[in-house]
Amino acid sequence: MAGEIAHSLLREDEVEISAIRAQGAGGQNVNKVSNAVHLRFDIRASSLPDELKARLLAFRDQRISAEGVVVIKAQQFRSLERNSFAAMERLRQLIADAAFIPLARRATKPTRNSQKRRVDTKTLRGKVKALRGRVGEG
Repeated sequence: MAGEIAHSLLREDEVEISAIRAQGAGGQNVNKVSNAVHLRFDIRASSLPDELKARLLAFRDQRISAEGVVVIKAQQFRSLERNSFAAMERLRQLIADAAFIPLARRATKPTRNSQKRRVDTKTLRGKVKALRGRVGEG
């Protein structure tokens, strides 16, 4: 559900995608073709709800700069389109993670019967261990 929310909240015109040259191995093609993608998304200037912006800015994520700009680099695939799609999916996942609010845990008490079983087990273990002592002469 959070992924669907992120998909509907994110406006593609607020995302800046630029093609860059990929790093690493790839033969001579890597020096000629710009297939990697740099995605930039300004959280503060976006149309996301204020609460979601605050949650995103509070994230301890290395992809979010101090100015509140998300920078994602995608160079996994050899085509520009697939790298663009992968970068957008990572941004959507980041927004979905910020949109997810875990349920608060409610403290519970152990039942009286479970407390009794616990004490009975402890007593039984104590008796077993008491029998492990030295055998007296007599």
